[in-house]
Amino acid sequence: MAEGLARALAPRQGGYQFYSAGSQPGTLNPLAEEGIDIAHHRSKGLDEVPLAQADVIVTLCADEVCPFVPGPVRRLHWPLPDPVDLEDFRAVRDELRDLLPRLWSDQP
Repeated sequence: MAEGLARALAPRQGGYQFYSAGSQPGTLNPLAEEGIDIAHHRSKGLDEVPLAQADVIVTLCADEVCPFVPGPVRRLHWPLPDPVDLEDFRAVRDELRDLLPRLWSDQP
């Protein structure tokens, strides 16, 4: 959901690329599509995204252990719960809508 939402909201002229991965990837929950086109997405592990090319790494883990990716990269931590039901997905989606613009603006 975070990857799909970031791609949908980011300015087109910025040349931004977004990848999402989990420390324990599973299956995509269909509830995550609420207003976000993620039909072509799949759950990926950290070894499946180009971490060496990342300028910023955002961890969203709240209750679980966050992965650590070594290297000189800007790190942000947004502790969002892993959503379970539609209400949770909507709350996390709305929080991401507020947080994601920080990636392409001057906000900390």
